[in-house]
Amino acid sequence: MTKEMIHMIRNILLMCGLVALLSACSGGSGDTTTVPQDQILARQERNGSLTGEEGGFTLLGGGHKTEEGTGGGGIGVNGYLWRATLDTLSFMPLVSADPFGGVVITDWYEDPKAPGERFKVNALILDKTLRADGIKITVFKQKMQNGAWRDEKIDAALEHSLEDAVLTRARQIKVAQLGK
Repeated sequence: MTKEMIHMIRNILLMCGLVALLSACSGGSGDTTTVPQDQILARQERNGSLTGEEGGFTLLGGGHKTEEGTGGGGIGVNGYLWRATLDTLSFMPLVSADPFGGVVITDWYEDPKAPGERFKVNALILDKTLRADGIKITVFKQKMQNGAWRDEKIDAALEHSLEDAVLTRARQIKVAQLGK
């Protein structure tokens, strides 16, 4: 057998094991009754739906009011700030994006116009409300020196300008959704 065949067989066995594990978890008490449609509709009315009432995406943008009076759509942080953060940092590759914890971590990004210099961003959404202090962005910078990446000091103005860009985008998203 070749390495490729062994690898393929191993993947098939892993998939079968995963399917068996998931199937075993779904049974529980053996009760196969379904939830009545009216209960599903009531839950969607209370919590909102993933795709929204008119096909919009309420999970990240917030299509209804929460107790705090802002868009939430079932995530742990402000939906407008979350979506605006992803939009603002979309030019950088993402390492992690956790909508429940409000954390976005990018990978290193090297601008082709500035070779030998790269940036990484960590964004933390701090609140469920759309507020000026609802986001904290940390920027890391490295420069190539003697064949190795060396950390560089970042001007705090860069972090503040990114926070301002996210807040501006969040307001734009909110205005656009309220205008629907």
